[in-house]
Amino acid sequence: MRDLKKLLDAEVLKRDSFSEISDDKPDPMLVARIQKDEVISLICALFAYGNARLIVKFLSSLDFSLLDASDAEIRDGLKNHYYRFQNSDDISELFITLKRVKNESSLEDIFLSGYKKESNVLDGLAVLISKLWDLNSYSSRGYKFLLGQAPTKKSSSTYKRWNMYLRWMVREDSIDMGLWSRVSKSDLLMPLDTHTFAVSRSLGLLNRKTYDLKAVIELTKRLSTFDQKDPIKYDFALYRLGQEKNLAGFK
Repeated sequence: MRDLKKLLDAEVLKRDSFSEISDDKPDPMLVARIQKDEVISLICALFAYGNARLIVKFLSSLDFSLLDASDAEIRDGLKNHYYRFQNSDDISELFITLKRVKNESSLEDIFLSGYKKESNVLDGLAVLISKLWDLNSYSSRGYKFLLGQAPTKKSSSTYKRWNMYLRWMVREDSIDMGLWSRVSKSDLLMPLDTHTFAVSRSLGLLNRKTYDLKAVIELTKRLSTFDQKDPIKYDFALYRLGQEKNLAGFK
């Protein structure tokens, strides 16, 4: 594992570059980084599923100034927008929900009310997701897919998009924005997707065969032996390695 740590540390340094996210290497962070706003970043993270180029195209089409508009203006402004599982109503209602939360409190403060009790990010997400559901009675298949359910001890979801959002907010380097200052990097969980899951198993970082929350926790613990203060710094490098199918020299 020492040799693997050295290889991954080198890969992290190599990937810590603004050029890693560009029109040639599309990522939802491309839009989030331009805006540098916690609410807009959450929109970018929640829609981060599917083809990266199509995600960026969709996000770039959104008028984020609608987050300060009336409900009617939001619905009218987004009436022709859709993305995979989400129709225009789903997208409009997400904007309305986030407008309401933005007018009430910051996402960081809401998250902290759950997180600070035991420094547990799942507790923070439980409070934040529950708050978003409380602010809007709207529900549909597409909307449920976006927000997900508040995590519990029985949850199996990896909460990939939410954990990625936390990475963006808490860490700060050439990739992540570091907009939040009161959450510790050491408490973050791996934003496990199919790429990082496959790569981590291939490299012997992950033994669990099921893609679920237990796999997230197992991988995070393993990476914390490489860097206890910042285990999730390896996420983007592992993701790119899997995406590019480039593990030469790592085995």
